[in-house]
Amino acid sequence: MNLGKKKQLAVRTFGVGKERIVFVKSRLEEIKEAITKQDMKELYAEGAIIIRNVKGRKKVKKKKTRKGPGKVRKKVNKRKQEYVKITRKLRAYLKELKKQDKISKEEEKDMRKKIRNRKFNSLSSFKAYLKVSGGTNQGEKTKIKAKKEKLENENIKTKKKRK
Repeated sequence: MNLGKKKQLAVRTFGVGKERIVFVKSRLEEIKEAITKQDMKELYAEGAIIIRNVKGRKKVKKKKTRKGPGKVRKKVNKRKQEYVKITRKLRAYLKELKKQDKISKEEEKDMRKKIRNRKFNSLSSFKAYLKVSGGTNQGEKTKIKAKKEKLENENIKTKKKRK
């Protein structure tokens, strides 16, 4: 006698695997007549259907480990892109300052070196540095000093020629 369909009904009723359900051989006639889930539940309560325990060992869930800061690897491409963006922004700002004659050539060179060495991580930090160091005003001061020195040198030369 084929009880495959009855086993399927029991599987759906109890929510267990097909291998775990066992029909008691002496009560097969009653099981054959069962057509609803309720009938299956009653037969289980009476002991006509037995559900075996799970065989084998239980799976041990893997403990989730957190990655520490030492294990995090940043993508090289991202770092490079970040560097390029910031560098271009700062150099453009520096070029603008140079165009407006707010900084001297030497100061521009010095600032470009600092930009290349990643001393500034944003435009705002660059501006703050210029404010603290007096970079934008120093250009004008150094130009004035340079002009004074040039005039003094010319004066000295003219004095020597007179003698």
